[in-house]
Amino acid sequence: MVFDLSIHKTLRSGERTFALQVQLQTDSKRVVLLGPSGSGKTMTLKAIAGLMQPDQGHVRIAGETLFDAAQGINLSPQQRRTGVVFQDYALFPHLNVVQNVAFGLQRGWRNPSRRAQHAEALQWLQTMGLEHMAQQYPLELSGGQRQRVALARALIGHPRVLLLDEPFAALDADLRQSMREELLELQQRLQLPMLLITHDAEDARLLGQQVFRLDGGQVVSSGIQPAARTIDATMHRSVLPTVAQAVS
Repeated sequence: MVFDLSIHKTLRSGERTFALQVQLQTDSKRVVLLGPSGSGKTMTLKAIAGLMQPDQGHVRIAGETLFDAAQGINLSPQQRRTGVVFQDYALFPHLNVVQNVAFGLQRGWRNPSRRAQHAEALQWLQTMGLEHMAQQYPLELSGGQRQRVALARALIGHPRVLLLDEPFAALDADLRQSMREELLELQQRLQLPMLLITHDAEDARLLGQQVFRLDGGQVVSSGIQPAARTIDATMHRSVLPTVAQAVS
């Protein structure tokens, strides 16, 4: 089972209560959680990444238990080996591009030398087509470029799962479509389990092998896409030409 989630968390704010009760199991490697704002999507992602502790339940990815309330298992975010891309990309404004990417190696499960960190970060920037921007700072980048940097930082540590929180929300329509295709090709090449949360049904249609719809903190429906979408390599020859080298 690639994703096995049973996440129960109750949040209270004054007289308001929100109960997250997400249960899902799937062997799909590309999973989309689709739902409106406030449906519990981001809370679910945080529970997987170890940024929020559920009250009950478990989180298992590809057979590895990251959290189990009954067994007293609660791995730290570093131990969980999750690569996370946040909606605002969460790049450090005082670090240049190569330093931002290299920061992804300072997560606890890998600790190469500073020189090795720099070299690997440059390799991932080449993978993303951003090697010429290594010394620039986040404020000097476009939205698509910032997203590629955030994705490189999430992947450089060789995570067991890639988690994406509304990664296309800040992009215009044309760039959004281009980045969807780049992300799909990247996932297919790496064969890395990926969970994407979005409010956009088009994201779900194009990227999800299995889509779970959330509302009010619960999975209200799910469906498997009729056919897994693939990218024709002849369409995007320039995209990610060195992924295999970067992860070897």
